[in-house]
This record gives sequence, structure tokens and C-alpha cells, in this order.
Amino acid sequence: MPTSAKIDFTQLTQQIKDWGLSLGFQQVGISDTNLSQAEARLDQWLAHDFQGDMHYMSAHGLKRSRPALLHPGTCSIISVRMNYLYPATRDSQQLLTDPAAAFISRYALGRDYHKVLRNRLQKFAEMINQQIGDFNYRAFVDSAPVLEKAIAEKAGLGWIGKHSNLINRQAGSWFFLGELYTDLPLIADQPAANHCGVCQACIEICPTRAIVAPYQVDARRCISYLTIELHGSIPEALRPLIGNRIYGCDDCQLICPWNRFAKLSKEADFAPRHNLDQATLLTLFNWTESEFLSKTEGSAIRRIGYKRWLRNIAVALGNGHRTPEVITALRNKLDQADPLLGEHVDWALKRINSSN
Repeated sequence: MPTSAKIDFTQLTQQIKDWGLSLGFQQVGISDTNLSQAEARLDQWLAHDFQGDMHYMSAHGLKRSRPALLHPGTCSIISVRMNYLYPATRDSQQLLTDPAAAFISRYALGRDYHKVLRNRLQKFAEMINQQIGDFNYRAFVDSAPVLEKAIAEKAGLGWIGKHSNLINRQAGSWFFLGELYTDLPLIADQPAANHCGVCQACIEICPTRAIVAPYQVDARRCISYLTIELHGSIPEALRPLIGNRIYGCDDCQLICPWNRFAKLSKEADFAPRHNLDQATLLTLFNWTESEFLSKTEGSAIRRIGYKRWLRNIAVALGNGHRTPEVITALRNKLDQADPLLGEHVDWALKRINSSN
């Protein structure tokens, strides 16, 4: 923390919010480090094994819920949000009803948000540093054991909805979160109030019934988990429910009534790349590995690798219509497939041959 005892932290808190807005964040809030309630909810979630193969959720002890253990000296957290829904994307509902189309979660259509927000947070920290002198901080963007949604809720950026995403009353839920852990004794904001009320639209719309109760998501059933986090075989019973979703799932956000207030992003980095907002399954399935690596450079999609990319598309093709082109594409991959991909291609061929 700066050595000067003359800092007016009430004034500094407001200045920090203003600086964040000037850098393109849509909202900046301040949280303290008491996450005891979130810690209890996390412990309960882990006790039910809802994390599936995401072993990292329990691998860091108390660092996730006790910020000062993760970054010593932390006494305040600056929480930010940035809208990502880009105006040029094809209508999601149209995509989901087109069996030939590939649906990719809207957050992953453009540049990797980790890079965009991390660079912006670094500029934010440097701006604060220029104004007050050196201070102790660390930036996070969904890349370390951080309870970002619980922190954002305490910082007044929104409330955690029944689908476990953060919802803002004026902006819906199509936004990314980031944090600066700091040693600055800033003035904490009031936590956001919950406005879900009796609505259960997200629970009812979930294709795989992953929202097992309000505010409780069993990741093992969640399409985002199955297509992104899961490294092995997708359970057969869940494959038909995935439809044409090949990377993530937005259904719970698409149905949320608060998203009628969602604000579109002006960040060029979030514009869809390589026509991913309107690509067909066959086009993406026919990418070579070098094409996949080239066209997903700088994208969050690359993290799943080529094999899981094809695994996901094979399932989606199996949920679509039987055409000569689809049969040929699947058989071509079957001839060169490793066991994991081969299993899903074989399933897809059997499914479309039996249901069309």
C-alpha cells in the first residue's frame, strides 16, 4: 500500500471506478474479502461431487474463498464487468433450431476473453499506480482459484441467479468478470439484491436438467462442462440432449427475462471470427488439425484441442439429419479416429441411421 497517510480512500474509491469506466469496463465495484457464505456454498457443492472432473475446484484448499491466502495482503477487491454480446452474431434461437448449424456459446466467438480482460486489468492497475504510487495487487480473469461471481455479487455488480450466472438488473448477464486483488483499504459497495423471484425459466429450459435445484448446478450434466471441461467420453444418455451445441450452452441465459435489458458490446475483439456465428457442423468437422489451430488462434476454443472439438461435432452431427455428406464425413473420420473420437463417430453413425 502507498506509504502516504494522506490518501482519502473514499475519494480514491470513486476515482478508481471512474478510471475503470474510462478503460471500457461497464461497471466497477468494490468488495471486502469476507466470503464465508460463498465458502459454505462451495463446500456443499463439492460434497455432492457436482464438480465432476474439475478437480481444480478443490485443489487449492481455502485459497479460493479466502483471498488473502491466495494473494497475501489483500484487503479489498476491485471487481469489473465487461459486456461481450456482439451485435453482428446470428440469432441464437435460429441456430439452435437448425440441425445443420453449429452452435458455439456467444462468449467464445471472438478473441479469448482471458487475454482481453487481463490486458485491460493491467492497464487499470497501471493507471491506479500512476495516481497513487506503488501498491500491491494481482489481476485475475477466471484463471486462478477465485470465487469471481461471489465477489462480484458482494461488489454490487449483480446477483447470482438460479442458473449460477451473475445477473445485473440493468444489463442482464452477457458479460465477463475480472478482479484486482489489492492492499488498498477501499470502501466496499453494498451487495446486490436478488431479483429472480419465483421465476424458474432457466431451470425448466436446461436441456440436460443440470440445474438440479435453484442455485445448484450439477456440472456433470451441464453441456458447457460436457463440451469444454470433460476430457473423456460424453455419457451416452446425455448426447441426444446436446443437440447442435458444440462448445458451451447459452440456453439459461437466452431464456432469462433480465436479458431483455442486455447491452451489446462495442469491443471489436469480441466480434465473431471465421464466421463461427453461422458456420455449419460439416464445415467445422472437415477442418484439418492445422486449420483448427490456425482458426482458433487467440480463441478460448483452442483450449479443448482438436480431438475434443471433433468429438463434440460428431455428437451434434449424430443429432442432425442423415445426408450423404454427413455419412461420408463421419466415415472418413472413423477411418483415422483414435478410440475416443471413434466411439463418438460410431455412435453418431448408428444414431442417424436408426432415426432418419
